[in-house]
Amino acid sequence: MIILKNEAQIDGIRSSCHMLCELLDSIPGVLHDGLSTKDLDTYCHTWIVKRGARPACLHFEGFPAATCISVNEEVIHGIPKKNRIIREGDLVSVDLCINLNGFISDSARTYIVGKTTPERERLVRVTRECLYLGIEAAGKSGARVMDISRAIYDHANKNGFGVNRDYTGHGVGLNLHEDPEIPNYVSPRFSNPRLKPGMVIAIEPMIHQGTYKCDTLRDGWTVVTSDGKCAAHFEHTVAIMKDGVEILSQI
Repeated sequence: MIILKNEAQIDGIRSSCHMLCELLDSIPGVLHDGLSTKDLDTYCHTWIVKRGARPACLHFEGFPAATCISVNEEVIHGIPKKNRIIREGDLVSVDLCINLNGFISDSARTYIVGKTTPERERLVRVTRECLYLGIEAAGKSGARVMDISRAIYDHANKNGFGVNRDYTGHGVGLNLHEDPEIPNYVSPRFSNPRLKPGMVIAIEPMIHQGTYKCDTLRDGWTVVTSDGKCAAHFEHTVAIMKDGVEILSQI
């Protein structure tokens, strides 16, 4: 069931999203060669709690950390570890969710650590472009979920990148995962509802350098590309409004 949010609820989600945006904006200041993903998770967890909020990912369906941190071939749901050391040239995807007074925000960015290869830079750029093309499609009058999916897939595909098919965006705001699913490719296996004012959704392209296929590691969480090539991940929480779309997780 899709939950349509009222104005007061969207205000609450917006506040949570703005807090999350501030945190993501601060990460380049602490991200460096030699930092462990566990140390980055501790930084994020402490930042959230100091501001009177809670990390919504922590213990969600058993996830053991406040932050999903995925490096290079890791697509999503990377578990922070002391022995997972970030190096120059790495792509580090940070996926965060904040619960502020019962309102949930969800956003992700892929950061480049120092200098990297031109192809990795292109992957990050195209994935970010996919996100904003998906948002643009969502803001058009009469748009449906698959309009978002088509915009994301077409841009990634024409640039020669694989589009993850096993994981999707989703409704968000009062719960971490709500209906509807927002896939990054067009398929009849998904419902295709029309976007209506009051819907709050997380749009999140997960784009691979090579094959679209992925695998899950033995930890039961970390998703990696099947060919070991890099992936990138960008995500915004957006609200469907009467006059278009508002990116809540952007200040």
